[in-house]
Amino acid sequence: MNIDDFFKKIVVNLELGKLIEEPSRVSGGLTHKMYKITTDKSKYIVKLLNPNIMKRPTALENFKKADNYEEILKENHIDAIYSLKFHGKKMQIQDHQYFYVYDWYDGKSLTDDEIKKENCEKIGRVLSQIHNITIKEDVWKEQKKNIDWQYYMDLAKTKNSPIYNLLFDKMDILNDSMNKGNEVINRLPNYIALCHNDLDSKNVLWINDDFKIIDLECLGYSNPYLELFTLALCWSGYESCHINFELFRAFLNSYFENSKLSKNIDWEVLYYANNGRLEWLEYNIKRALMLETDSQEEQKLGIREVRETMNHIIYYDSLKDGILKNCKY
Repeated sequence: MNIDDFFKKIVVNLELGKLIEEPSRVSGGLTHKMYKITTDKSKYIVKLLNPNIMKRPTALENFKKADNYEEILKENHIDAIYSLKFHGKKMQIQDHQYFYVYDWYDGKSLTDDEIKKENCEKIGRVLSQIHNITIKEDVWKEQKKNIDWQYYMDLAKTKNSPIYNLLFDKMDILNDSMNKGNEVINRLPNYIALCHNDLDSKNVLWINDDFKIIDLECLGYSNPYLELFTLALCWSGYESCHINFELFRAFLNSYFENSKLSKNIDWEVLYYANNGRLEWLEYNIKRALMLETDSQEEQKLGIREVRETMNHIIYYDSLKDGILKNCKY
């Protein structure tokens, strides 16, 4: 795909105006590609959806559902950057490439060392507001994970992939995390709610004290406690493997001050159920081994993310006692 021709077509077809600057790649997306375009009408972000993901049988239906959920958040005045509609649709397609268009927002995401107590309190509060829209008592049926780590390690060795050394001698910790998660997954508190499902710090843009949530394509119904637990960790330093428990508590406290949910639950169940990073690891192993892509750019990104994710898994395993101690109320 010729990227210049692609953008010339979409600004015409969607009546966005006339391009006055060259489209520029925006950093940040780990799955999809983002471009900033500037026209004589306005500035926009165009998100090009990953073609390998769009080949999945459920992809279009999942995005369609997320588009509908996005409207629910918009109706409830959640501060977010919402995809624009053209011809009555949010998702667009041009030259076999699926994409979304957003108004440009001149904010930036925070790194772990930039996150303060006030940021955690604000995101804890808005998370509770999102959950409160649809929260109800119900059993959330989570599918158990069945990942053959040994298969991937053997394949990495055969292909002489650098991820082999990252996986070697880590089978015990990966299988333990998967098996214990499978044991407790149906013991989560019986609640479901509309969840963002990817509200870590890279998906919130800030201008001073104001913020906008981005990347709403993962919106869907999930267990709100599990999302709360995951995000309290992410916003308190988990991504850099250095959790600040003052931030962790600030996130939890702000959430519960605004939530309908009880604090009195079995937090150890949540600790073990919080193993969604295993699916992210498997996805990036497939990227690194070029099982679902033929792009060297995707392969390099996969290798990098396997390294990062393994560091997170090992760190999380070492911190169980400290995490649970700071969940007590």
